[in-house]
Amino acid sequence: MSAMPILNATPPIAPLTGVAAELQGLIDEQYALHVGNADGVLADYIPELAKVPPDQFAIAMATYQGQIFSAGDTGVEFTIQSVSKVFTFAMLLEIAGRAETYRAVNVQPSADPFNAILLDPKNNRPFNPMVNAGAIAVAGRLRQDLGKSAFDEVLKTFERAAGRKLEVDDAVFQSERDTGHRNRAIGHLLRAVDVFDVPVDEVLDLYFRQCSIKVTAIDLAVMGATLANLGTNPLTADDVFHLDATRDTLSIMFTCGMYDGAGDWSINVGLPAKSGVGGGIMGVVNRQAGIGVFSPRLDENGNSVRGKFSCMGLAEQIGLHAFDPTNPGSTYLRRLTAPRR
Repeated sequence: MSAMPILNATPPIAPLTGVAAELQGLIDEQYALHVGNADGVLADYIPELAKVPPDQFAIAMATYQGQIFSAGDTGVEFTIQSVSKVFTFAMLLEIAGRAETYRAVNVQPSADPFNAILLDPKNNRPFNPMVNAGAIAVAGRLRQDLGKSAFDEVLKTFERAAGRKLEVDDAVFQSERDTGHRNRAIGHLLRAVDVFDVPVDEVLDLYFRQCSIKVTAIDLAVMGATLANLGTNPLTADDVFHLDATRDTLSIMFTCGMYDGAGDWSINVGLPAKSGVGGGIMGVVNRQAGIGVFSPRLDENGNSVRGKFSCMGLAEQIGLHAFDPTNPGSTYLRRLTAPRR
């Protein structure tokens, strides 16, 4: 009796060779090196995030040509949290224009905590769009310009950057809305100084929802690769962002993206990046690749402990630091993505 054929079976994946195998080996090495690190704590000030299994860990890289390398729990979804600030800022640059965007939010690093209820005294505007005040200002202007369809447009843009359909974690959204009193206070402060002219509750609803969108480490890598690829998704060839918005966004990610750890990150990793208290970090190797890491235990600055150290390791091994002229990293990735002759 002949065996029953297996329907919808996944075809075997050809083994990696050459530079691709070497890169996958380095990612596997970083995963093995840091998976045992149990330092850090969950973001328990958002009750739903306190329930996340703390040992989850994933590393992914997507090249500008759409090649993906990964290790660990890459299928696990987590909420994007503050990594969302990158993409809503880029959206506002495109929708409102550069001049109008910078009337709503400044571009200077801040030495204060990311959730500080504080504006720049020189013009009563948030210091930058990567802290909560700046991201809420951006959300307010998006809600003002796009009306009630603002979140639909945000979700659609995030999906285009990731190259797949995304969903909101309703439990996390409700948890943030129920406990986000500090962010609500920031929203009222911004409304009081005329940063936006729409109801604060509607702005915060948009902000909490954007933070509650579910992604994987691979999604973050692809979204980072979209920025690295001058705004074009490498998997779908969709032109998600224009070059000017991409350039400004990457610049602010480099100076302000890692909370109070931005200086250490720029020294040790040397890439534009953004972290979120859900445990994700998205890094961008300009014109070459995106990096996505996920591990929910956070350091004192709110950055993923395992994620931070694995990015540091990859930057050193592959040569990713933007300002190290002796490092052959750019050559390494170019060899990987160079067209065959």
